[in-house]
Amino acid sequence: MKAHTAWNFSLLYKSERDPQILKDIERIKKEYTAFERKYRNKKDYLTSDTALLRALTDYEKLITTASGKPFHYWHLKLALNSADGDTEAKATKYGTELTVFENKLLFFDLNLGKISKAKQQQFLKSKKLAHFHYYLKKLFENSKYNLTESEEKILNLKSLPSYGLWVQGFEKLLNKQTVLHNGKEIPIGEAQNIVADLPVDERRELWRSITECFERISDFAESEMNAIVLNKKIGDDLRKRKTPYEATIASYQNDPKVVLRLVEEVTKHFFISHRFYEIKRKMLNLPHLEYADRSARVGTISKKYSFEEAVAIFRKSLEKLDPKYRNILDSFIEKGQIDVYPKQHKDTGAFCSSSVNIPTFVLLNHTGTFRSVTTLAHEMGHAIHAEIAKSQPPLYQGHSIAVAETASTFFENFVFEELLKTLSAEEQVIALHDQINDDISTVFRQIAFFNFEKDLHAAIREKGSIPKEEIARLLNKQMTAYLGPAVKMHTQDGYFFVAVGHFRRFFYVYAYAFGQLISRALFQRYKSDPSYFEAVEKFMLAGETDTPENIFKKSGINLRDPKFFKGGLKLIEGNIKRLEKLTDSTG
Repeated sequence: MKAHTAWNFSLLYKSERDPQILKDIERIKKEYTAFERKYRNKKDYLTSDTALLRALTDYEKLITTASGKPFHYWHLKLALNSADGDTEAKATKYGTELTVFENKLLFFDLNLGKISKAKQQQFLKSKKLAHFHYYLKKLFENSKYNLTESEEKILNLKSLPSYGLWVQGFEKLLNKQTVLHNGKEIPIGEAQNIVADLPVDERRELWRSITECFERISDFAESEMNAIVLNKKIGDDLRKRKTPYEATIASYQNDPKVVLRLVEEVTKHFFISHRFYEIKRKMLNLPHLEYADRSARVGTISKKYSFEEAVAIFRKSLEKLDPKYRNILDSFIEKGQIDVYPKQHKDTGAFCSSSVNIPTFVLLNHTGTFRSVTTLAHEMGHAIHAEIAKSQPPLYQGHSIAVAETASTFFENFVFEELLKTLSAEEQVIALHDQINDDISTVFRQIAFFNFEKDLHAAIREKGSIPKEEIARLLNKQMTAYLGPAVKMHTQDGYFFVAVGHFRRFFYVYAYAFGQLISRALFQRYKSDPSYFEAVEKFMLAGETDTPENIFKKSGINLRDPKFFKGGLKLIEGNIKRLEKLTDSTG
């Protein structure tokens, strides 16, 4: 198998000058306009299930044929080189055009939202409309937050200058940054990726350099954060949403009671993460930890994993489940759907980008560490989920962010099991520590982030704006809450708020904790009974056909059980106790 380590953009277009780009944009424009012309003045679909079936069928066809491939193309190009002004201009220009096209369809959803409650119930019971029941159910539930068509158009059109360009501008600035390490300037993203692998003095020195860099660019971040949070407040106020996180929970299709119970339970159990960091402090033989030590290695897993080795390990894991998953991975590598290595101006971190009728792409920043291998599994977990869900009709091929994070962390578990087999007994203790470290970061840290976002939005909504120093202080407050007394925080640490992209995706972070605790439960059941994987596959195949709570219920997971999340936290605590015993016996 030939491995391609850079994105193959020819899967979308031959080149940036491919005439098909403009042809596709023109076709999208025509198809959106045709739909508007056909249904703008029609009213029969508001009263007749037969007419509504015709309209929704046309709507679903439009989603398939009028994909946003040109816009997807330019945004992916920008992810690899945020310093390319021409690419940035095209991403902005075509993104604005797409918004204009999409505005032509606003009337359709808004009209459906005005249907009487009695008629809504009638449509939801109609056998003719069975395929569209869940789509309509979501639409009807959210219709109370709708504004007029003119107001919705204004909010859509201003979202780019009042939100998108702020975020894009700061990401561009961040991705340009470099720091000095061992006499060499390295990209800020690479520095963040390697800091945990360094000896204590070198680690803390590099982290200081990173946070100094963050502080230097925090004036822009201060303006950006205040602007986008105030912009969100305006939207929430207009829609009469009561809390800043309400819209995110609704868009992820979660039950608010389930999400708030998750946040409450994890926050109440911060003592679990405190216990872990005290063990980590002892393992590192330090009088105290600093934020730089949060993900520090407690020992050396000497092996470095080339990308090819990482792929081989993941393939072995997938083989155990079903060859079709291995084939998806192989296809991504052969076709060039994974961009592997870090470079200056490339987006930091990792992500998976998927959409209807468009190839899925994965971005990595592979540095050869143990974590690089599990990151491959995590992002390919997203990609596999996206590919499996494409068995659904176009309207339901997506999936809630909360469900997506479950799939990604589930696949991480398999790679971890395979990696353990390659390690010595001493290295397995290190790996157990690293797994718990990741669990703490994915569950406790992300809920601490959620709590920070609540504080941030509340402060800006109350005061109008807050300075960068206050933002940093609020972040340090919540980091201290989950890290506990073993970790000494410095004022400068709080400036890492500038580099957390998810703070710009408002309250996204709870999905990580949500997905991790569910995936742990799924994996435990799979280990007890491998045939349970059929139930796991159900939620991936489900796409967006139901709420996350109902999708998981079909796989035997009752998220509405008040004890469910507490049970997941106990699994993490059990691993911490196991680590404590192992370190006591070897110490």
